[in-house]
Amino acid sequence: MGPTKPIEVVVRAMEVLNAVASAHSGRSFQELRDELDIPIGSLHRILGTLSHSEYLRRSPATKRYFLGRAARALHGPTGSAGARLVQPPPALLRAAAETGETVFLTELVGDVPVCVAIVEAAHALRLFVRIGQEMPLHAASSSRAILAHLDEAVARALLADAAPLTGYTSVTPREVDEVMHLLKEVRSRGYAVCDNELDPNAWAVAAPIWDGDDRVSSSVTITAPGSRVADPQVRARLTRAALAAAEALSLELGGSPRRTAS
Repeated sequence: MGPTKPIEVVVRAMEVLNAVASAHSGRSFQELRDELDIPIGSLHRILGTLSHSEYLRRSPATKRYFLGRAARALHGPTGSAGARLVQPPPALLRAAAETGETVFLTELVGDVPVCVAIVEAAHALRLFVRIGQEMPLHAASSSRAILAHLDEAVARALLADAAPLTGYTSVTPREVDEVMHLLKEVRSRGYAVCDNELDPNAWAVAAPIWDGDDRVSSSVTITAPGSRVADPQVRARLTRAALAAAEALSLELGGSPRRTAS
């Protein structure tokens, strides 16, 4: 029996996935059309099918295509956000050693904040965060530290696309306007705080990481059970550690962090 003839539509779908995966900033319909020379009707059907099955995700803000949840899952339980999945950067290790708490790195993969590196707390009582976990846009400090520094229209569009906003606890923000107000506070003080909004008895502080193009697409978060950080001085110490880690990572990327906490 001779070699099986490739199924053209499957080949084209794989070409689309490879093209999207190769571009950190995603691909537009026209870019895919120009690069792959797939007929417009066929490309529409392929993109629609891949999006429906969550192999692709189209940003409601930029209309660009990114890898979806199903495609990222093919990389195994660690997700697919890059080399940092293998080894946490030194800044995370230092912050974890200094605070004794869980420290993790979140990156915006397309328009979804994803945990890509983590150093877990040494305490028996610790919060559960895993590599590859998607962080809610509205309820996680790790997400809000990033979202606050996007264009406001883009941030609002992403939140609107995520609606209805899940109420994880009684104090989770549930309205887009409420989250937008919180984002203004994040920009003003330079970091984001989540206090029992995502998990009961959970506190977290996140600081944005600035790249060489003066943009934010990642953040550093330190999280702990609320009972262990009830003292305001302890929270202030963890906030300084998060800001210091974000500053170190920003400098690695050629960025200029805005460090406002004392």
